[in-house]
Amino acid sequence: MYDRAILHLDLDSFFVSVECLRDSSLKGKPLIIGGMGGRGVVASCSYEARRYGVHSAMPMKMALRLCPQALVLRGDMDSYTRHSMLVSEIIEGQAPVYEKSSIDEFYLDLTGMDRYFGCYKWSAELRQRIIKESGLPISCALSVNKLVSKVGTGEVKPNGIREIPTGEEREFLAPLSTGKIPGIGKETYKKLSFMGVRTIRVLREIPHPLLEREFGKMGQFLWESSNAIDRRQVIPYNEQKSMSKERTFSEDTLDMKFIRSLLGSMVDELAFDLRQDSRLTSCITVKIRYADFNTFTKQRRIPYTAQTRQLITYAQELFEEVYERRQLIRLIGVKFSGLVNGHIQLNLFDDTQSEISLLQQLDHIRRRWGKDAISWANFKPQARKA
Repeated sequence: MYDRAILHLDLDSFFVSVECLRDSSLKGKPLIIGGMGGRGVVASCSYEARRYGVHSAMPMKMALRLCPQALVLRGDMDSYTRHSMLVSEIIEGQAPVYEKSSIDEFYLDLTGMDRYFGCYKWSAELRQRIIKESGLPISCALSVNKLVSKVGTGEVKPNGIREIPTGEEREFLAPLSTGKIPGIGKETYKKLSFMGVRTIRVLREIPHPLLEREFGKMGQFLWESSNAIDRRQVIPYNEQKSMSKERTFSEDTLDMKFIRSLLGSMVDELAFDLRQDSRLTSCITVKIRYADFNTFTKQRRIPYTAQTRQLITYAQELFEEVYERRQLIRLIGVKFSGLVNGHIQLNLFDDTQSEISLLQQLDHIRRRWGKDAISWANFKPQARKA
C-alpha cells in the first residue's frame, strides 16, 4: 500500500516517435530533428543517434560530425502538438488527478487507489491503452513522489515500466549518478564531481550544513533529493489557464504603426512571463474594441511555444484578420491560453544557437534590471504624435 502514490509518464523520444509513426521506414535508423541551417540546433534524436553522442540542444553541425549517416528532419510542431493533446485526452479520461508538466511528460496522483484497483496494475493498464490508442511508446514509473518516479522512468527507457515500492526509494537512488537528479545542472554536477561526489549514496552522506555552506540554498535541495524527499504536489492540469494584457487608449486612434508596435510589446512581455514560469502556450487571442465599444476577438491554436518572435508573428497575423472595420480603435489586447509547463527548447526547429542565446541574454537582463530594461527594437511602442 502507498500512503502517497505518484506516477510519472514520459513519451519516449517524442518527436522522433511521432515521425516514425508517420513514416515507418524511419524506425531503427539514426534520426535527428532540428534546425536545418548551418547554425541549427538538435531538438530531438533517436536512440540510434544517441549512441554516437548526439543529444538535444547540440549544434547540428556537431551532431552530424558525430553521426554523419543520420537522417535530418526539420520537425512538425503542429503534428507533435496534436499527438500530445491526444495522449492528454486519454489520461484525462482515466486519471483522478494529473499534471501535464510538458508536451511529453505527465504526473498522476493515484493516492488511495490501492484499496480499489492496485496502483501498479492500474498504471500498467493505462500505459498499454496509451500505446494502443496513440501508437506511441511511453515509459513510466510509480513511487511515493515526483522525484523518485521521474528518475525511475529515466532508468527504464525506452518503453519500460517500473515500480519503486514504499520504503525502497533511498536504496533505489543510492547507486545512481548525481547527474540523474532532476534539477542538477552541469555546473553543480561538475562541482560535486570535483569534490569526489559522483553517486547519490555518497551525496546523502554529506552533512546538511556542509552542503548549504558549499551550495547555498541549493544545498537544501541536494540533501533532500539524495534522501528521496520531494514534497511537491501534483498540480491539476487546466486547459483554461491563461495570461493576458490589454491597453485602453486615452484617445481613440487609427495610428496603425503605434498599435502594431504596442501589440508586439505586449506579446514580448507575456512571452517573457511564460519563460520565467517555464510554461508554453498553445493558443493566442487578439482583441480589438472600437470607438463605438463594439468588441471583436480572433483566436488561433498554435504549436506549444514561448518564443517571442514566433508569438509576435502570430499576434500580428491575427490582428490583420480581426481588424476589418477600419474604424478608430479604443482598446487592444492579447491573451495566451492552453498553458502547460515546458521550456524554450521546444522551438529549436526554428531557432539558431544565436537566437536562443539572444533570448536567454535578454531574459537575464530583464530578471536583473526589470522588464523595461530592454525590449525588441521593432516592437517598442513610441509615443504618438499629437
